[in-house]
Amino acid sequence: MYDSFPEAPEAPAPELRHDWSREEVEALLDLPFMELVFRAAEVHRRHFDPSELQMSQLLSIKTGGCAEDCGYCSQSAHWETGLKASKLMPTCEVVEAAKRAKEGGAQRYCMGAAWRELKDRDVDRICEIVSEVKSLGLETCMTLGMLTGPQAQALKEAGLDYYNHNIDTSPDYYGEIITTRTFQDRLDTIRTVREAGMSVCSGGILGMGEGRRDRAGMIHALATMEEHPGSVPINALIPVEGTPLSGSARIDSFEFIRTVAAARITMPKSVVRLSAGRDDMTDECQALCFLAGANSIFVGEVLLTKDNPERSADDRLLERLDLRPMSA
Repeated sequence: MYDSFPEAPEAPAPELRHDWSREEVEALLDLPFMELVFRAAEVHRRHFDPSELQMSQLLSIKTGGCAEDCGYCSQSAHWETGLKASKLMPTCEVVEAAKRAKEGGAQRYCMGAAWRELKDRDVDRICEIVSEVKSLGLETCMTLGMLTGPQAQALKEAGLDYYNHNIDTSPDYYGEIITTRTFQDRLDTIRTVREAGMSVCSGGILGMGEGRRDRAGMIHALATMEEHPGSVPINALIPVEGTPLSGSARIDSFEFIRTVAAARITMPKSVVRLSAGRDDMTDECQALCFLAGANSIFVGEVLLTKDNPERSADDRLLERLDLRPMSA
């Protein structure tokens, strides 16, 4: 089909780059599929054992009633999705759930609260939860919305390893999805997290009506940060009845894999995680994602408010692919 491959940047050397141009990322995504995956697999092997996956688990510690109007989210108070809002879970219940997750093989425990921003009145409770979960020997991650500097410092002192704050999509397409918080607000929170000394977990969602150029814009925004996110979750939209994006068509599997590959090439030392939407992915699609550089998954049957593959299904897939949990 091709006499020669289209021009695109060479597979990067092992050292990190933070000067990717938007055009370079677009050129990566435009590569012939096999060539792109091959380049990503090469980069992946320079920095990670390709036979290992990080096993993470996610718990909603406060569900629903969020003041944000994210067009994809079942937890937004703006949409009628039938989800009942709940209060912040008691610390003891979170800790018991974390214990079960560790017994089930989870290495990182992620906790999310459906808030626009963390309120000072909740900081002590959240820090208590972080400290207790950390004491179990789990890597800890939280997503609580926007943070102030003092709040971020308190979380760091409590033992929080990672803070998740997704940019969701490209700067250009962002306003089509969310109006209650700007793209710059997202970047400001990420900067606040870094200044407190915590690692950043930040990625986005595919299948929200964006095009390939928007997916390139999202990867470009992450890959040109002064420090790449330590963890980059790539989500496939799960359309939720009652939200503005409920009628969205599912993203093409090969476009999803392309984005995973571009994330791996541009952020070679980051952990790239298959996140929401994995329950609808075929084993073959997931296998290609792992080949293209994804090296983390969420385990557990529920991902916040949506279904996730059963652990037995994940165990069978990992066995078939000769994959094992990532070394501590």
